[in-house]
Amino acid sequence: MKHRSDRFRVHAEVWPEIEAAADWYLERSPDAEDAFLVEVEDAFAVIVDAPLRSPKYLYGTRRFLLHRFPFSVIYLSEREVITIVAVAHNKRKPGYWKQRI
Repeated sequence: MKHRSDRFRVHAEVWPEIEAAADWYLERSPDAEDAFLVEVEDAFAVIVDAPLRSPKYLYGTRRFLLHRFPFSVIYLSEREVITIVAVAHNKRKPGYWKQRI
């Protein structure tokens, strides 16, 4: 994923979340997997470009809802850096990622 790395960080536990979801979609359709990964990448780009656009969420984070998939990108928007703390399924327990903040 291509983003300005000086303003953008991804918590290490986010990558396995993305991989697990992508694998789940791949089992159903390679096209669905590709669409999911593209939508996550697009979400990251929107967040970097306009971090305050998404509404405030839990524990000082913000939440960007994916349009085609039941996932949210949870992130912290601090003055100098944006940190993605979760790519969470919307049915999963809210706040399970709290310890990542």
